[in-house]
Amino acid sequence: MSKHVVYLSYDGLTEALGQSQILPYLTGLASLGYHFHIISFEKASDFEKRKEGVYQSIVKLNISWHPSIYTKKPPVLSTLYDLYKMHAKSKDIIQKFPIALVHCRSYLPAIIGKGLQKKYKIPFLFDMRGFWADERIEGGIWKLSNPLYRLIYKFIKKQEQLLFEKAPAIVSLTENGKMAIQEIYPNLKTGQKTFVIPCCVNLKQFKRDENLEEIQRLKSKLNIPLSDKILVYLGSIGTWYMLDEMLIFYKCQLKKNPALRFLFITNEKESFIHMKAALLEVPTDKIHVVSVPYSEVASHLSLADYSIFFIRPTFSKRASSPIKQGELMAMGIPIICNDHIGDSSQIISQNAAGVVMEELTETAFNAIDLEQISFDQPRVIAAANTIYSHEKGITSYTKIYANLIGTHE
Repeated sequence: MSKHVVYLSYDGLTEALGQSQILPYLTGLASLGYHFHIISFEKASDFEKRKEGVYQSIVKLNISWHPSIYTKKPPVLSTLYDLYKMHAKSKDIIQKFPIALVHCRSYLPAIIGKGLQKKYKIPFLFDMRGFWADERIEGGIWKLSNPLYRLIYKFIKKQEQLLFEKAPAIVSLTENGKMAIQEIYPNLKTGQKTFVIPCCVNLKQFKRDENLEEIQRLKSKLNIPLSDKILVYLGSIGTWYMLDEMLIFYKCQLKKNPALRFLFITNEKESFIHMKAALLEVPTDKIHVVSVPYSEVASHLSLADYSIFFIRPTFSKRASSPIKQGELMAMGIPIICNDHIGDSSQIISQNAAGVVMEELTETAFNAIDLEQISFDQPRVIAAANTIYSHEKGITSYTKIYANLIGTHE
């Protein structure tokens, strides 16, 4: 007999994040007999483009999907309205089905899950994803100088403590994040009920394409000479990624190797990246920017000889597990990154996966020789299979579910 689970997410299944970090887990768990009732909030443009694909991927599984369109304006009030809809739909499902668990992705759904646990005695899983309120402050999204956001921050931090206290189980993306919880809330004894599951990767999809003809075709399409080597950046730039520092690193390496190209696989505008490069006196004719569907990311990564990501090393990033790291390691691409980001430095150092930089200065950048960095490709790919496989993530969630609601009858 299936165990029914309500899954609450303020992220959409039709977003790239939903495609890589929600659906693979839930389809895997559904195949083991869990029946999911997913409540998600979708960006309108993503929803129209990808909803049929999502429906087709779940049509034969024990998954019922209840999408709502994410409300963006006005700030704060729109979020409250969305949460009202999430709560109302949750109650409706609980009243119709024998729900055994509410799985909450991040803070706002978990606040709803905590209330449902109190009213209906149904356990909730706090899948925290990161220190959400601190991310908003450190990313400049909420300004503490604004009385409203200062009040919201204090409210969320109070709720954070209650979530860690009341949740029967917590999922952290990193060991570093788990330790941070214990340091901040030593009296809550969270250690025994906090489990670490990093952002996992579709290892079947992220494999290097060794087809020389395909590599030649893509390089030609991007106007990159076949003999040139490529430094790649994958993903959005947004709030956290240090574009200036990455461009300066490339500028320093370009002096050593004029045939080195910088490829951005991103949805960011090429004009923005080129503008930043021009301000830093980095040749824009050697910088290539391409936006591709998720299904084509791996083939473009196959062009890369090296990869880079620099992330602002703030407190909240202790709980960060960059999705790109698992994808790059699975592809066997050397990584250059900075220290103090989740478990990244430990994983990269322990598995000879590239270079972890303690300082992001021109002196430090000039000291790096890309041709001489410590890198063991077979070992790195093996580590990716051990650490980041979706199968391992699904197994971890299965154990948590069993602890919370028992095994299947």
